Amino acid sequence: MIVPVGISRRHVHLDNDTCIKLFGSTEMPVRNPLNQPGQYASTLTVDLEWNGKIVEHVRVVGPIRKYNQVELSEEECNILGVNPPARQSGDLDDSLPINIIGPKGKACLSKGLIKAERHIHLTPETMKEQNLENKESVEVYHNNKYIFNAIIKLSDPGFNELHIDTVEEKEYDLHQKDVVEFRKCGK
Repeated sequence: MIVPVGISRRHVHLDNDTCIKLFGSTEMPVRNPLNQPGQYASTLTVDLEWNGKIVEHVRVVGPIRKYNQVELSEEECNILGVNPPARQSGDLDDSLPINIIGPKGKACLSKGLIKAERHIHLTPETMKEQNLENKESVEVYHNNKYIFNAIIKLSDPGFNELHIDTVEEKEYDLHQKDVVEFRKCGK
């Protein structure tokens, strides 16, 4: 099956209390909608700090979540001197601590920093058509050449799309809206 590529840049998801602490409000003005229904890049940004090192102007992605999560690429992790686990969104067990700095305050998280694991968002209908399960690993091909495996992520509602980070974008020469094919492993 063919899906477009989406590049996931560094970003944070915030819960209600943390948003108030950082910005004095839960308002997240929309800069632009994202392909996944209901999600958007906010006009808000934060700085991330760890051991005196800073990564500035990290985009806040809305809407408000029930948890705080910071997703960085290998490049930003190297700047901060951290090595968080590669995880799917929401899987924060054993994730790393991080400090988030906003214009109204600072939040010192005891966990929440991850490297986003590459994944393919699929709707329930597409998963059924393709005989796939949530969290199943599939092989990804570009121009008929195998490049890597990715994890299937159920998205309801959703938009079928491969998400990779900026380091993978460069490494595999894949760009926003390129297309790739995925296949069940071993097929």
